[in-house]
Amino acid sequence: MQKNIVKLICACFVVSLQLACSSSSVEPSPQPIVVVQPPVDDTPSITTSELIKLNQLGYFPTATKIAIVPAVDASVFELRDSSNSEIVYTGNLSSSMTWTLADDKQFKHADFSDFNRTGEYQLVVSGVEDSVSFTIANDVYDNVHDAALKAYYFNRASTELTQEFAGDYQRPLGHVDDRVEIHSTAASPLRPAGNTYPSPKGWYDAGDFGKYIVNSGISSYTLLAAFEHFPNFYNPRLIDIPESSNSTPDILDEIMWNLEWMLTMQDPNDGGVYHKLTTLDFSGEQMPHETNEQRYFIQKSTAATLDFAAVMATASRIYADFTLDYPGKADDFRQAAISAWQWAQDNQDIIYSQDGNGVSTGEYGDTELNDEFAWAAAELFILTSSESYKDEFFSRNVSFDDPAWPNVSSLAYISLLNNAQNLLTDSELQFVQDNLISSAEETLSTYTQSPYKVAMRRSDFVWGSNAVVLNRAWVMLEAYKINANNEFLTAAHGALDYVLGRNPTDFSFITGYGNKTPIDIHHRQSRADSIDAPIPGFIVGGPQPGQQDGCSYPSSQPALSYLDDWCSYSTNEIAINWNAPLVYVIAALSNL
Repeated sequence: MQKNIVKLICACFVVSLQLACSSSSVEPSPQPIVVVQPPVDDTPSITTSELIKLNQLGYFPTATKIAIVPAVDASVFELRDSSNSEIVYTGNLSSSMTWTLADDKQFKHADFSDFNRTGEYQLVVSGVEDSVSFTIANDVYDNVHDAALKAYYFNRASTELTQEFAGDYQRPLGHVDDRVEIHSTAASPLRPAGNTYPSPKGWYDAGDFGKYIVNSGISSYTLLAAFEHFPNFYNPRLIDIPESSNSTPDILDEIMWNLEWMLTMQDPNDGGVYHKLTTLDFSGEQMPHETNEQRYFIQKSTAATLDFAAVMATASRIYADFTLDYPGKADDFRQAAISAWQWAQDNQDIIYSQDGNGVSTGEYGDTELNDEFAWAAAELFILTSSESYKDEFFSRNVSFDDPAWPNVSSLAYISLLNNAQNLLTDSELQFVQDNLISSAEETLSTYTQSPYKVAMRRSDFVWGSNAVVLNRAWVMLEAYKINANNEFLTAAHGALDYVLGRNPTDFSFITGYGNKTPIDIHHRQSRADSIDAPIPGFIVGGPQPGQQDGCSYPSSQPALSYLDDWCSYSTNEIAINWNAPLVYVIAALSNL
């Protein structure tokens, strides 16, 4: 009993000392190493096979830091310096709790948020295997950010990936796309079925080799927003791509590869935009240069045309400052956006459907288009200052929702808040702010009530659930810009912790980054090359109980229904619209 009292007094002294020494500045004040007597049994037996779940890369010094610990008998935890095994911090574990979305297994929280000394550490709890080593540093996410952004280079179509820039993942040129055929669904008098036109460049959409306007729209916009909101972060940032030697930030060079393809998807005769460019069916387990199936322009759609208009308007205002490397592009984008808008006004309900048209690649179908009209109108208003576009946005009366390709209303709000404050009346600005804050507060409530400290409910575990987590973090970061409530920032950090390992599966969901990462992802290039490890920097879709692929999963529980297997395209595929919020969230957390 006496020993326990001494140990408790010592632990309380350490916690008090850490709180007194912590700093709210970006560079925290150095903290002394406080050596605490180890437990009496220095090598306790392991009583559970469950692992400590935490961010496998680490944390910013001033961030909230919570690990999930199996509910063993221990009541305290320790942080040990990985270099010398010295104990530098002790704390009390929380009481036991469960999460109904993960088999109701009991766990405790280890909260070491007030420890902010940089270094490499492990979390140690009696009865549990020591955690993986993790880092506390201001640059802890720099490498994973750059890999997530460079993943787009690895998914470029119509180019060779050379050893200079791709290393072991070099590959020959695939999909020149110089003779793409007009599909019967896309035929018009001036572009009849069977005619061919060039449509090179762009990014492969996901694990397949298709190129889709709807998904390219939200992906390109999210990356453009990352640059526009945090230019000082990106202006000097190099990710080692062929354009790195020019005067334009690499993120904009990479986005340009996709924008130039998107331009080729617009019919120059009327301004309408083809929904997608794909083969009739998915390719097999092949490298890009090994495929030879005919590729098609497939049906114009109102959703694709409006997404295109919004992105082109956004790109026009951003690339206006980069005319040295891209002369005339801003004007091209502006005209393309206006032309697409005019087509959509004349064709307001052309819904894409591939029932009976002989095409079985990704559909990206959407029957509700109010949000697309609102988004395109908002971007054109910012670009042109024309009141008619502003009136169109407000007339659509769209509610704020989490960013996602089927619902892009939030993108309109985000652009208005970041670019149009001087163009809106006070009441209009208040309306836009209130809608975003209301949504963010609802998400924050979900985070606060979650035993796992992630803003996800049962219904949120859908295809691409990891993108749901990250897009919600994006919304909370936008709310933080308006209302500097640190709880928004904490919840956004929680989303990054979740995808980097603080989740029930024990996986960091980003290839190549973490102690346990996806290996057999549903990505044709990673599957068909001769390299065991997949291309690094891709985030996989993540857990969801639909199990649409028919694979054999370890659990049907929403947060555990994940399988690291090529078979599992419903949880282990990658996609450009999932990487984009990962890039944005890391950039924002690094700068806010």
